[in-house]
Amino acid sequence: MSKKPVEVGSLKVGRYLIITEGGMDHPCKILTLDRSKPGKHGSAKARITAVGVFDGVKRTIVSPVSAKIQVPVIDKRTGQVISVNPFMIMDLEDYSNFELEMPEDEELASKIAEGITVEYWNILDKKKIMRIKSS
Repeated sequence: MSKKPVEVGSLKVGRYLIITEGGMDHPCKILTLDRSKPGKHGSAKARITAVGVFDGVKRTIVSPVSAKIQVPVIDKRTGQVISVNPFMIMDLEDYSNFELEMPEDEELASKIAEGITVEYWNILDKKKIMRIKSS
């Protein structure tokens, strides 16, 4: 999907941002956001701790509050599980089929069966099941 630039000062806890690490973009959810006041040696800074949406890795960045940072555009969609092995989903809007990895969350994975409706997110052309909508 796409991403858009926003100022670091406008970010809030619970929102999402993209942290570039090793040449790869990682969409992350903000866990903590600490702002320092402007001082003798420059502008106000923000220290952001976030966890990766797809890999669960904790990342920290420090940036000036006035700097621009990329924020992902999250496409929240609904799909139906059509096969468990291999794990396949059919989008209920355009009826396209695609294969995903089984969710790592054991509670979520235990509830998944054929015919269940799920909500999945498409972020930067990666897909992840976020919750079960109905059984």
